[in-house]
Amino acid sequence: MAPRDSIKSMKLYWQVERILNELRALGFADGAPLRVEDLLPFDQYHYEGTETVDAALAALAAGPESRLLDVGSGIGGPARYMAERTGCRVTALELQPDLHATAARLTERCGLSGRVEHLCGDVLGGVAAGRGFDGLVSMLCFLHIPERVRLLAACHAALRPGAMIFLDDYYQRAPLSESERRDLAEQVYCRYVPDLADWEAQLQGAGFTEIALSDRSAPWSAFIAERLAAFRRDRPRQLALHGAPLVEGLDHFYATVARLFAGGRLGGLRVIARRG
Repeated sequence: MAPRDSIKSMKLYWQVERILNELRALGFADGAPLRVEDLLPFDQYHYEGTETVDAALAALAAGPESRLLDVGSGIGGPARYMAERTGCRVTALELQPDLHATAARLTERCGLSGRVEHLCGDVLGGVAAGRGFDGLVSMLCFLHIPERVRLLAACHAALRPGAMIFLDDYYQRAPLSESERRDLAEQVYCRYVPDLADWEAQLQGAGFTEIALSDRSAPWSAFIAERLAAFRRDRPRQLALHGAPLVEGLDHFYATVARLFAGGRLGGLRVIARRG
């Protein structure tokens, strides 16, 4: 399936190679070796940073023998962290070619290409089906994919029986306003937000059991508000490194998401479930 080009309406996905500007500012020459920890301030696109990834590793009981799938892996931050932290092997599946290419280069610079496999493709296309992964992680990716029956079926098909999934994503706490739906569609590339009942029914319908749904709205709201405030405090440095168009775009994106969560109708959800 062809990449969804309009996903670039989400400003977080503009000029993802900007991480190289950050590394150069820290004194890292292009192509120089890196450590996973050098990248952590810049390569975790989800909420709550490595705290979330640690929670995923615990939920999946990941260890050196584990083979994990990261769906919507961005520029590879969680995949590299999981591999370095536990010694597991991770397949990082990313739809967008520029994110995929940037991720693969950074993984190589970290010396982790033997443990992190980068795949560029659409999970709906079945690229991971039948591979028998021991666990699946996806952080703020499902919100971009309204085809939930196909999506969850593809995830189920990628896992061995009994494997666990760990998802962080959006849910609808109360009916969204028209302006909120418009902001989600136009600024977050999110055209569908299930409520809790829909989440549970869809997971059950796909063959997942032992479903645990945890509300993350409060900590996510705090994280998102602080992300915006920190970005604005850092504005002069951001402008010098990246230029006004990117900085203005990111500011608008961060402000939109902060406003959506502050409204109380959009919520954050953590899903842990087992493949039946």
